[in-house]
Amino acid sequence: MRAYLLLLLIAAGTTYLATPLVRRMAERAGALSPVRDRDVHSVPTPRLGGLAMLAGVAVAFAAASQMPFLSDLFSDSRQPWAVLGAAAIVSLLGVADDVWGLDPLTKLAGQVLAAGLMAWQGVQLLGLPWGGGLVVGSGGLLLTVTVLAVVVAVNAVNFVDGLDGLAAGVVGIGGAAFFVYSYLLTRSVSTDNYANLASMTVAVLVGVCLGFLPHNVHPARIFMGDSGSMLIGLLLAASAVSVNGRFDPAALGQVTGAQVAPLLLPVLLPIAVLLLPLTDLVLAVVRRMLAGQSPFAADKLHLHHRLLSLGHTHGRAVLVLWLWTAVVSFGAISPAFVPLHVALPGWGVALAVAVVVTLGPARRRSRTHGPVLLKRRGGPGAGASDRVRRASRPQTPTDQEGSPERASAPTGGPTPRG
Repeated sequence: MRAYLLLLLIAAGTTYLATPLVRRMAERAGALSPVRDRDVHSVPTPRLGGLAMLAGVAVAFAAASQMPFLSDLFSDSRQPWAVLGAAAIVSLLGVADDVWGLDPLTKLAGQVLAAGLMAWQGVQLLGLPWGGGLVVGSGGLLLTVTVLAVVVAVNAVNFVDGLDGLAAGVVGIGGAAFFVYSYLLTRSVSTDNYANLASMTVAVLVGVCLGFLPHNVHPARIFMGDSGSMLIGLLLAASAVSVNGRFDPAALGQVTGAQVAPLLLPVLLPIAVLLLPLTDLVLAVVRRMLAGQSPFAADKLHLHHRLLSLGHTHGRAVLVLWLWTAVVSFGAISPAFVPLHVALPGWGVALAVAVVVTLGPARRRSRTHGPVLLKRRGGPGAGASDRVRRASRPQTPTDQEGSPERASAPTGGPTPRG
């Protein structure tokens, strides 16, 4: 555990220190996010934060390779270097898109290349959930499913990156839940060696998210851009695939009953962690296709936009989505380590709290908005004293026209100040 926490701190510290340097570089390169109709920021903002996050990943992986606890992962396999190489591919691909702009097919090809590199070096699924358990498929099928899963995760995180601190917080919280699961699972299946690629990768992931957040919370001084969102999406997918690889393929599909949930979670937990991004992704694709648009077309109907329309402030909307991520991801891992009769009621209470917090502004507005309007108009909601005062006071342009028009100042007199 101490080695993983040290890696987390190394990744966080490197990212935090590198971000101001990357910010200045982005300003000189002109890599700024313009203010568009669908955006919520008000000034052009640098957007190459993913480079600082990549630096944090690279330094942490290099440090891990020198740790006695984790060095065997690097000497016995190329998988850690494959994950780092794939992370560099998608991050640099995002840099090119942030600076020059790339068409969607070029970005998709780069994502497939990165995912294929990991799968080729052994970072791939060993089994798939089917019929209440896990079954082993052909090598080609599992490689294809691995690449598809990684690409979907990368784009899901990219879709949810719409508010200051949102993507880093969502992935950081989901990654923390995944780390708890992978570490406890490793301790239960391996009594002599707790080192594994999944726990290492997700610890580094949480670290880079924590290191970047101080620069990215509202009002953000820098955005992670595609170079960051695709990077953290790939790292989360890589850790999930690595957890699946902890099991012996010969044992898959031979478990039943209470043993099924721990085996299914390595495949299903990433879906729970990415539930909000995946929901946003699916809704966006369906919405745009029904409207006759490209699935890659931009709009202002994402989940975070809807929270803003409910009456949440920018910061509160981010906190609401963080809350939902924590409820779903930590709730998903609880049945593996807590009795079901304890996990389900606790999860239900947490879900109820999340719903109340989410709909709070809408409920307050529904209780107060109507009576306030009636009172202002002198209708049934207004008191008798209000109607008497309105009838007795002189008429102003506002009363006559129904618009907040200000009376002109007398000629030659001082101009009134608002």
